[in-house]
Amino acid sequence: MSRAAIVGASGYIGGELLRLLLGHPEVEVAAATSTRLAGKRVDGVHPNLRSLTDLVFIPPERLDQYDVLFLAVPHKESMGRLAHYAQLAKLLVDLTGDFRLADPEVFERYYGVPHSAPDQLGTFVRGLPESHREELRGADRISVPGCMATAAILAVWPLAVDGLITGEVSVDARTGSSGSGTSAVQGNLHAERSGVLRVYAPYGHRHEAEISQATGMPVRMTATGIDAVRGVQVLCRVRLADGVDERAVRACYQRHYTDEPFVRVVAQRRGHYRLPEPKILVGSNFCDVGFAVDGSRALLVGALDNLVKGGAGGAVQAMNVRQGWPERLGLEFPGLHPV
Repeated sequence: MSRAAIVGASGYIGGELLRLLLGHPEVEVAAATSTRLAGKRVDGVHPNLRSLTDLVFIPPERLDQYDVLFLAVPHKESMGRLAHYAQLAKLLVDLTGDFRLADPEVFERYYGVPHSAPDQLGTFVRGLPESHREELRGADRISVPGCMATAAILAVWPLAVDGLITGEVSVDARTGSSGSGTSAVQGNLHAERSGVLRVYAPYGHRHEAEISQATGMPVRMTATGIDAVRGVQVLCRVRLADGVDERAVRACYQRHYTDEPFVRVVAQRRGHYRLPEPKILVGSNFCDVGFAVDGSRALLVGALDNLVKGGAGGAVQAMNVRQGWPERLGLEFPGLHPV
């Protein structure tokens, strides 16, 4: 049994980590930290966990030694405390953006501050088993991609690595309000968020750099907040290489994803759910990818639950690979329909 601790456990991602790990047969959740809520019960903040745990939040300075440490702190925080965290556990799983990008200059451009540990950027393995499974088996530091980045990478990466697309990738991403975390600034209050289709990042969203780095393609991305709590959907517009048709696109996806436990190819000609739809993925660790081809151009679609496959579930999946456990362990929930 591996002892795990979650740093920053009072947020939405922290809550999802608790939900998943409390039901994981190979993990004991030994600690959950929160500076603001230290001494209070975990299920007071995450009421869905009532009767499942008697855990109480502890302050970060009371952390002990663990087998795995999940970092669910705000962006720009884990890089400054990496040396400290590394002393507490052999395996670090970071869910912040701090170690997702390999180039410190790119990091500074997208995050607005210099990286405080640039020499450590190359020590983290991307927590995306679909593209980095073998590297994860021996990794002691894992960086989980962002939610919209995960959906877009899984939609674009197979065609990019097989040379089936060319030119710039245009990513139109839509995300629910939980992606903003628990800090309710005015724009995320219900009165302001309800009913919106708010383009909050017309260009330059930080996930743009992640997608480009992972696929090797130039990327331009917009992000829109939608009237949903959970869910991400990305529409990726690409130009097909010469001679590539719909059959080749489908064959590429099948070649890469037929044996993947958490990626499903959804590209049907009719039906209500003929392309990936985040609504039916709520609570699940699946990412559905699909496509539509129009001559020399294609629309690649990815959808997932931003808090699960786009966050906590992706972290648990990567941990399972690292520990040599079955990849689906603790992640079997299929989603709900209707919702």
